[in-house]
Amino acid sequence: MAFLSICTIFARRTKRKKIMSIDTYKLTSMEEPTDEVLSQLMREAAEEARQKRAEATARFFGQLKRESEKIAASC
Repeated sequence: MAFLSICTIFARRTKRKKIMSIDTYKLTSMEEPTDEVLSQLMREAAEEARQKRAEATARFFGQLKRESEKIAASC
């Protein structure tokens, strides 16, 4: 019975406390992110940077190829 009341008290306190997650954290918050949230934010930012770099590289080399084909055709 004592175990049940301890669990109930813990559950009530946990519900009252805002649990920080990647979905609830705002960068404008005055509260520091937890290590887990910060790590997740950094992983997501790194993945987005990798994707954008790959897209930009593909666009660059595509444009370079088109321009070189134009030059080759004009010779």
